Amino acid sequence: MNTTRRNFTLTGAAIAVAAAFISLPARADDASDAKGVVDKAVATVNAFAADKDFVTLPALLKKAKGVLVYPLIVEGGFIIGGSGGTGVLLVRDEKTGNFSAPAFYSMGGMSLGFLAGGAAAETMLVVNTQKALDSLLSTKMKLGGDASIVAGPKGAGATSTFVEDFVSYSKSKGAYANASLNGQVLAVRDSLNAAYYGKPVTPVDILVKQSVSNPGAAPLQAALKSYAK
Repeated sequence: MNTTRRNFTLTGAAIAVAAAFISLPARADDASDAKGVVDKAVATVNAFAADKDFVTLPALLKKAKGVLVYPLIVEGGFIIGGSGGTGVLLVRDEKTGNFSAPAFYSMGGMSLGFLAGGAAAETMLVVNTQKALDSLLSTKMKLGGDASIVAGPKGAGATSTFVEDFVSYSKSKGAYANASLNGQVLAVRDSLNAAYYGKPVTPVDILVKQSVSNPGAAPLQAALKSYAK
């Protein structure tokens, strides 16, 4: 196979892998899946709050536009690997410090190279600018393309001042937490949003107009407000 054809094949396969994570079909148990993501997001926030590696995160959350919480992002495969997971976005009220109801987003991407059977991480993405928040209100956006992203520092004494649109923190369940999130695509999970709120809704309905709510999100909202101090 010549180089041009090989590169074309790899590119096509990589796009297919990314699309598989982003364009997830609606299922009958979407309501259960949505509840599970929110419940696991509470556990993720509490785990980060108890971890001394993330001492810079509370100060960023206190002034953030919002935060994305991904309870599980998995990467795996050989030669061409895909990464993906589902999380929630909550917007912070600058006056009260309260967090909105959650909107559901997938994260999908691809990587080329040999992977050691797969790895996983819990991830929190601080929405650091209005530009970043606005970009999330569209159908999909690309980290490092539509908005800048930097990995947040770990340990005491690190800075908590950033100009990038997103600041990411990952808690490793393998090697993946050391990987860059540049190139990952965040896409709205319409089916989960509809299942969680009982009708079709957009991120604008949930995060800006705040015209819908679900009492099941209260523990996550409270955990984030408590952490952002």
